[in-house]
Amino acid sequence: MRTKLEAAFSPLHLRIVDESAQHAGHKGAQPGSETHFRIEIVADKFAGLSRIDRHRLVHDSMKEFFRDGLHALAIHAKSPNE
Repeated sequence: MRTKLEAAFSPLHLRIVDESAQHAGHKGAQPGSETHFRIEIVADKFAGLSRIDRHRLVHDSMKEFFRDGLHALAIHAKSPNE
């Protein structure tokens, strides 16, 4: 996940938090697997984009992970001047 995000956005800041354990028993949660993540990312690529467009870019870069069982992704995407 980190490699994909770094390649797609060259972030100035990137934090990926596995929150799967907090979602045990929720829909999409699979025992022992990584299904829920929070991403905090700051990149020049987000400058001038709406929140929705930023989220779309991040989701597009994570397509293979959603195919492989990623269920939820909380995204906090900002440009450097925010």
